[in-house]
Amino acid sequence: MGIFGKLFSKEEKKEQLDQGLEKTKASVFSKLSKAIAGKSKVDDEVLDELEEVLISSDVGVNTTVKIIEAIEERVSRDKYLGTAELNQILREEIANLLQDALDGSQGFELPAHRPHVIMVVGVNGVGKTTTIGKLAYQYKQAGLEVVLGAADTFRAAAVDQLGIWSERVGVPIVKQAMGSDPASVAFDAVQSAISRKADVVIIDTAGRLHNKVNLMNELSKIKRVMQKLVPEAPHEVLLVLDASTGQNALEQAKQFSKATEVSALALTKLDGTAKGGVAIGISDQLQIPVKYIGVGEGIEDLQLFDKDAFVNSLFEH
Repeated sequence: MGIFGKLFSKEEKKEQLDQGLEKTKASVFSKLSKAIAGKSKVDDEVLDELEEVLISSDVGVNTTVKIIEAIEERVSRDKYLGTAELNQILREEIANLLQDALDGSQGFELPAHRPHVIMVVGVNGVGKTTTIGKLAYQYKQAGLEVVLGAADTFRAAAVDQLGIWSERVGVPIVKQAMGSDPASVAFDAVQSAISRKADVVIIDTAGRLHNKVNLMNELSKIKRVMQKLVPEAPHEVLLVLDASTGQNALEQAKQFSKATEVSALALTKLDGTAKGGVAIGISDQLQIPVKYIGVGEGIEDLQLFDKDAFVNSLFEH
């Protein structure tokens, strides 16, 4: 088992996940119960109600259509399908969608190369800096050396916040004056990680989406300068999204995917929203794995996303 397995596969993590999804579960199940009340079989009326439940849970229209079509195909094939079986069928179909998106991403062991370079992207206010801090903490708990790079040089608050996290976690931070070239900061951070023989370097980037051309150019430049030191960098581009924004998070994911090669997603604030279904829609629509989920305010409240645990939690009463 890799370092992440040791960190994240604890009994309390399941309890934490269950609590984190409580609002989504309550919302989905109350609506689902109403949809099938008094019905004995899955008919067109039930499917229409189900479609409404999924869309209102922020699963997304396209992904909802896929799920409904899959259930229709099973109803047609089996001729009779009781509403009692609907939860199990939904569980299977949602797991299938997540499986497609997450296939091959569950190892999480760091590769042999050092330092492992992670570039973190996302709009302001989604919990990007907090996610970086929690991620640095988890790596450090695993006994790894971590360096943070404060390449969001357009907001003093972002640099200050990352500095607070570096002190809290006990890892070094590389930063420059406000308004400095973000690529220069990233270069220095990777260089520092190499000289320290660090295992991981996590680069924070600016969260501006209003000018996509500038964003694209900036992220491309950051990549290019890091590659002068580590040719494969970044090894991971992690997009942080606020789950509570629902379909807006999906739109952000689409925009950032156009601007850079996003390889994994972190969904924050799942514990404060009934819109947890957005994890299903984003995974399915973009075929990018959800790698981390934030289920609380604490420093340890960042979990590796486990599709089976997620689906099981969602459908457990």
